[in-house]
Amino acid sequence: MAKERLVVPAKKKKTRPGDVVFNICNYTFFILFTIMCAFPFYYLIINTISNNDLSNRGLINLIPQGIHFKNYVEVFKIDGFLRSFWISVARTVLGTICTVFASALLGFVFSQQKMWARKFWYRFMVITMYFSAGLIPMYIIILNLKLTNTFWVYIIPAIVQPFNVILVKTFIESLPASLQEAAEIDGAGVLQVFFKIVLPLVTPSLATIAIFAAVGQWNSFQDTMLYITDKSLYSLQYRVYTYINQANSIAMAIKNSGTSNSALINLATQQTPTSIRMSVTVVTVLPILFIYPMFQKHFVKGMMIGAVKG
Repeated sequence: MAKERLVVPAKKKKTRPGDVVFNICNYTFFILFTIMCAFPFYYLIINTISNNDLSNRGLINLIPQGIHFKNYVEVFKIDGFLRSFWISVARTVLGTICTVFASALLGFVFSQQKMWARKFWYRFMVITMYFSAGLIPMYIIILNLKLTNTFWVYIIPAIVQPFNVILVKTFIESLPASLQEAAEIDGAGVLQVFFKIVLPLVTPSLATIAIFAAVGQWNSFQDTMLYITDKSLYSLQYRVYTYINQANSIAMAIKNSGTSNSALINLATQQTPTSIRMSVTVVTVLPILFIYPMFQKHFVKGMMIGAVKG
């Protein structure tokens, strides 16, 4: 006859009054802080889908009224907006990939003791973080490289970022040296060590760099202002900058382009400077908000891989 197991119920930890008060204050603070961070986005969105006349008069604060989505339809009809949107998407995707790969490769190279003049080249790169030639010499360099009025002016100058290289180099140096030594003993070459050993382990730092690079590329508009005069290469952020400054004239142009008198009389969907500003802002902000959740998954996964130390 099998012996019956004696199940001893686990003792419940007593909750002290001080812990309850702390938890209540903690949750209350973070809930209020989250609402404060999320409310500006909520305010923008409800004003873009509400009655344009009420929104223009500042009467939409918490609850949307007269819901419609014509603002977004009209925004994408603005001349050049859709092309600028795809220019920004292309520069963000390609620029992020190039920056992440270059940071990983240079970080790995600078972590190798057998690299020729490693300390000199590493310090030479770090110096560029503290000293800059200035705006005019930078423009002359871009001009001499014939990058003005080309898509590559968005990509090439931003590929190598010293801070990102330092971040990867420091992370690689924290890994056990025995991993690379064992791979080299088994006959692995430099590229095999980089792609098969090092690259999977530095995922946390690469995910962080990807977030920084993507946000920087998406939000950048000064490079368009300085180096681009061809309107077909305008980035979305620069378009938004010009649209916000010209919201009155754009709203009037959309209003005058109506084909029926009833469309012009309808104040609920008639475009206003406020609707133009808020709609283009929402279209600009929403895509980059999806970057964080997407990379968060890879960031956590990379943390788990990188936490295994040999």
